[in-house]
Parts: sequence; C-alpha cells; structure tokens
Amino acid sequence: MNPTLHIVGSGPAGLAAAHAAVLGGAQVCLIDDHRAAGGQVWRGGPGTWNAPAADALWATLQDHPDFIHVRDTRVVGAADARTLLLESDAGGTRVPFERLLLCTGARERFVPFPGWTLPGVTGAGGLQALIKGGLPVRGRKVVVAGSGPLLLASATTALAAGAQVVAIVEHQPRAALARFGLGLALRHHDKLRQAAQLFAQLRPIPYLTDALVVEATGDATLRTIVVETARGRTAYDCDLLAAAFGLLPNTELGQAFGCAVERGALRVDERQQTTVPHIWAAGECTGGGGVDQALAQGRVAALHALGLAPSGADLRALRRAQDFAALLARHFAPRPAWRALCQPDTIVCRCEDVTAAELAPWRDWREAKLATRVGMGPCQGSTCAAACEQLFGWAPPAARIPILPARAATLASIE
Repeated sequence: MNPTLHIVGSGPAGLAAAHAAVLGGAQVCLIDDHRAAGGQVWRGGPGTWNAPAADALWATLQDHPDFIHVRDTRVVGAADARTLLLESDAGGTRVPFERLLLCTGARERFVPFPGWTLPGVTGAGGLQALIKGGLPVRGRKVVVAGSGPLLLASATTALAAGAQVVAIVEHQPRAALARFGLGLALRHHDKLRQAAQLFAQLRPIPYLTDALVVEATGDATLRTIVVETARGRTAYDCDLLAAAFGLLPNTELGQAFGCAVERGALRVDERQQTTVPHIWAAGECTGGGGVDQALAQGRVAALHALGLAPSGADLRALRRAQDFAALLARHFAPRPAWRALCQPDTIVCRCEDVTAAELAPWRDWREAKLATRVGMGPCQGSTCAAACEQLFGWAPPAARIPILPARAATLASIE
C-alpha cells in the first residue's frame, strides 16, 4: 500500500511538496482553508496565476488519482498526537495521519505607530491581496513603506491596478541597500534582474531611503502620513498606506503537536524534520526566505517524509535559496528604531483598544492580559503579542487549542 502524506497549506511549499510526493508514489491529502490553491503568494488559484512554476505543479496535481485537495477547511488544532482537528461549513472532523508536513506560511508583522489602526492602513502583503481580490485602487493615492523587497512588489501591484503610488519609503539606509545589491550581483543574478525590472517599472516614483513613516492621520479614514528622514519630516496626502515590517512564521499548529520553536520559527533539521519524528515543515513557517526557498524546502521535506533521497539538484536549489534567505535576513532585519514609533497613547491591541501606556505597568503578557484584555479579541493576540514582545520584551503566549476560533461542537470531538 502506498504511503500517505498529509500536507497543511497549499502555498508554494505545499504544492511543491504535494508534487514531489505524488511523483514519488505517495497518496497526498492537501488541506487548506482557501477555496483555491496557491496561498498568499500565488493568490487567486489556477487559471489566474502569472507564475509558470505554479502552473507546472498544478498541471500534475489537478487530475492525479493519488491527490486529494481538501479546500475551504481550517485546521483548528491537534485532536491527539497523530490526528488533525478540522472544521468546515459541514462541521468538525478528525483526520488521523501517519506523516504530516506543515506548510502553514507566515503572517505580516505590524509595528504600532500613531494612526496605524486607521482604515486605509494595511500590510504591504495585505494590500496586494486586497487588490488581487478586487479592491478598486485606480486613481487612489498609495504610499508603500517599511523595509524589504516586498515594498517593490506591493508598489508594482498597486501601480498596475491604476493606483497613484506617491512614494516608496524604505527604512534601510542607502549604504545597506547597496551592500544587499552587491550580494545579489555576486551570487544571485536572477534576483538582481528581478529587482532591476521592478525598479524600472517604478522609476518615476520617489524612493526614499533611511526614511520612516512616523504618523498616519485622518478622521474616519486615512488622509495623511508623515515621513521622517535626515532632512526632517514631510507630510504626504494618501488614501492607502501599505506598511511592510517583515513576516511572522505561523507556528501555532506545530506547537499544538509539540514541535519546538526557535527564533520565532518551527525548528527543523537538514531534512526539514521538526523535533517531532513524524512531522516535517517547509516554507515560511520555518523562517522567511521567499518563494524559491519554499519550493525547495517543500520538495526536500516531502521526499524525506517518504523515506526518499532528494536529488543533487534538489539540494543545490535548497542551498542556493537558503543563501538568498540569509542575505535577506542580514540586510532587512527588524530595526530598534521601530520600537520608538509607538507613543504612550498609541493603540497596541486594536481588537480591545489597549494602548501602550495601559500595558507599560505590567511585567509580562499574562499579567497584562488579565489587567487590560490585551490579546483577548478576535485575533487572539496574533498581531499584538509580537508587538508586545518588541515593545516590552514579553515572551509571546504559547499556542493553545483551538489555534483558530472554532465551534463548540468541533472542540467536543476531542477526547
């Protein structure tokens, strides 16, 4: 009987893993909470992708007899050490597994600054998702700010949709960007070409370096942002601000199964195996690195999970992607100055409207939660816990079941 591999997450890592597994003779069950495969990166599903790699993977998977795609279904936790707890419109379901591969991705990091909760302020990836989902931005003024290559991608998406991109605000100084560019020139020519193409499309737009958005203002919605540079502060009128402060790996499901976390990501070895013997992980949940790393990790993880050896080409692709990920991490790490953006009256927990001044007297997350309700809103701390770690040095809360809001009937199925 062919082995079965359960994969959670259908982004680049999940699709690459499923592809490698079915070609390796396994039966694959791919579970995702979206209707269409592709994750946040290849959003929209087959037929809408502008990504040959995604099309190639799906062409193999879509009608393969050993491939099952469970869509519109959320994994809300672990029923026991070898059973997933799922929930869909049809109700809760327990799904036992032999081998599990976690490709649960990452979410955007939000840094509290005055006005960041105004309607019109989003993450950079969030703006891309909204535009791909149909948000009309034609003629609207957009500023993209923060740090990292996602700024260029987000600005390009907005520009292509007809937005007026007012400025791109990069927090890194020009010298650091030059060193990053040198690293690309030495070892990653394809990435350098991609960056050059994006800059060419964005050439008319002001690109501010060593600059930071320090305030967003408006009444019922965003009207103006204030950007600080070495020359002083400048106000820009805009309708939308896309802020990119990096990504936070989604580790909650791994933690629910007892997988160890290291530096905020699921810890894996050279085989992409977690600290739990029958669970592997790949993609952004193991640390940021981009699409190429997710694809390479997904293949390697799936093959090892099935007891198969990755090819030399697989390992070379993984090493190359890891080298690029390390280059990104060195040049676009979170900066201490982000902490100073938050003022005493700045809201940190936007679900419960808890300010920095209300949180400051407490010693840790638990005390603050009991006293202020921080992290007790709909997002259950998925946004503000990371902000509190940055602002106050509090360890984030451990993951609990359910890792997402779930019906009582679903939870009742846990023995």
